[in-house]
Amino acid sequence: MRRFLQTFVALRHRPVAVVGLALVLFWFAAALLAPVLAPFDPLTPLKPFAKPGAAHGDALLLLGADTVGRDILSRVLFGARAVLLYAIGATLLAYAVGVAAGLAAGYYRGRVDTVLSFGANVVLSFPVLVLYILILTTVGASGLNILLAVTVASAPGIMRVVRGLTLELREREFVAAAKLRGDGAFYIMLVEILPNVRGPLLVDACLRFGYVIITIGVLGFLGLGLPPPVPDWGSMIKEARQVALAFPHMTLAPAVAISSLVLGFNLLADGLRDLDGRG
Repeated sequence: MRRFLQTFVALRHRPVAVVGLALVLFWFAAALLAPVLAPFDPLTPLKPFAKPGAAHGDALLLLGADTVGRDILSRVLFGARAVLLYAIGATLLAYAVGVAAGLAAGYYRGRVDTVLSFGANVVLSFPVLVLYILILTTVGASGLNILLAVTVASAPGIMRVVRGLTLELREREFVAAAKLRGDGAFYIMLVEILPNVRGPLLVDACLRFGYVIITIGVLGFLGLGLPPPVPDWGSMIKEARQVALAFPHMTLAPAVAISSLVLGFNLLADGLRDLDGRG
């Protein structure tokens, strides 16, 4: 944990990473403080098709209202909670599976590597979006099934990254010294190898967070995302697509939210990559 904190402290000297981190922290703060910041209940119809700045009682609909009359600002704020919750949960679950498989494949090699690599290659042979749609149309659209779909689709890619790094690190002197001390394979993988791959994994994780956020938005737009009435940025765009030309604010707000959050993670990944490259 201390090494991770040191890594993020070092980012203050990299403006690109600072901007990315600021965007990410902004949306995390918005998600955490949504009940305080949201001026209205995100599920309550107020004033259908209201434009930005329209008055409702003593308050203003700063970003307008959707076709049903729900306040868009409130839905964007609460949508950040749903998107970040499922994006983080799905990515962490995918990493748990992918890192474990990658460490085992790279360290043990042989038959273990062959079986795990074959399974990963089979999954990676499918186009990602097709795989998501196939899984969710089979098991149904729900928050839990989104976690399942992201894990199945993302874990093989993570496994290949970790496997490649492990194959290199297992030949290093510190691993040989651990074997001479009599340390077990599990200890070597967890304590000796895993901390030494944190740099590439942090970069990959930031990029993957962005991919998962886009995926959740796309699935919501396709009707395979979080079930209503949960505010979901992708579903907000879908609901307003037929009136987008006449009321562009309905799609602009969630689209900017998705873009800015993904941009934040991408800029943060660039900063971490630069930091890792310079040591």
